[in-house]
Amino acid sequence: MDDPRRFPPAAAAPPEHARLFALAERSLAAAHAQEADACDAGLARALDALLMPDAGDALAALFAAAPSAAVYRHLWRILARRERAGAPDPAQPVRLFALPVAVIAARERAEAGTLVLPCVLADPRAAVSLLRDHGALAGNPTLALSNALPGVDALDFARVPGLLAGRTRDLTPLPIEVTASEGVHLRFLVGTALAAAQADLFRDAGAGAWGVPLTRALSSALAAPGATVLALPRPPRPLTEAAWQGRLAQREVSAQVFASNAIRKFRAATGEPSAVISVHETAGGGGEVRLSLSSALDERSAEGFCAPLWPLDGVADVVGMLESLLADCRVADVRRKPGVHPDRDPATGLPLLFKAGDEDPALH
Repeated sequence: MDDPRRFPPAAAAPPEHARLFALAERSLAAAHAQEADACDAGLARALDALLMPDAGDALAALFAAAPSAAVYRHLWRILARRERAGAPDPAQPVRLFALPVAVIAARERAEAGTLVLPCVLADPRAAVSLLRDHGALAGNPTLALSNALPGVDALDFARVPGLLAGRTRDLTPLPIEVTASEGVHLRFLVGTALAAAQADLFRDAGAGAWGVPLTRALSSALAAPGATVLALPRPPRPLTEAAWQGRLAQREVSAQVFASNAIRKFRAATGEPSAVISVHETAGGGGEVRLSLSSALDERSAEGFCAPLWPLDGVADVVGMLESLLADCRVADVRRKPGVHPDRDPATGLPLLFKAGDEDPALH
């Protein structure tokens, strides 16, 4: 599948960015590891400087100007390694981390209005105890958590240097508006741990023994009368990694919720649906991978899901995620629509989706 995204032209980058982009491209094209390592060492020094407390805007500007997905990913990988190693001050014993939390929420009665979840923990010490007692963060016992659950914007590039410098009081909760439709919302548990300089707090890839009890505790803590809430935490990670893992979690869980509901609806009404996966350009140079479900027995039926493409994404990875989900749901008729397609139908202004076997778009 083609990539619909458009990145800024390399010629438009300011000199300080162009130098780093050239280093990244040299590293990626290097014929041997020694040359790549030398380029990456220069990038690491530059990124360490951009993790200093007042360099957030400069860090964000660098990534916003990246001329390709490959360069963006390479810079991001080095930034993530540097943060994991303790940059900008590896001797600092206080390490910051975040747990992405995908919150699935809906009103219990379809006719009920909107309800707001404040996303503030009455007592974060309960979550701290669960993490500590079940050996999270490599068994580190010196943990603390903020009671506010912010959204992903709180962990963007512009904010990371200030947070690493200890400005965690700037974190504010992002409330969740719960409607009759089941929604998937991304929030973060942000915390600190005391650790030796070389300690690897993030060596565990999975949730481990704390996963189920923390899911129960957070679901209960965030719940409100009249709403069903399921909070799914992912493993603690440094801020840069946590933001990315959170976006992945929200997209995957959203796709699962969509597919479960839509496929159940088709099977109850008309039988097995057909699926079409297509790639679309969106405003501002972005893109989406879209999944449509339809039935030949009902020409008016169409259900659609839009998976945003982030700069770190590979298009094939997002397509593969959707195809794997459909396989798990036992949907046999799955088709790819070649090419890059428009965002909207020019006649209606609605998002463009495709029905299987039909060259005309189905609008949803």
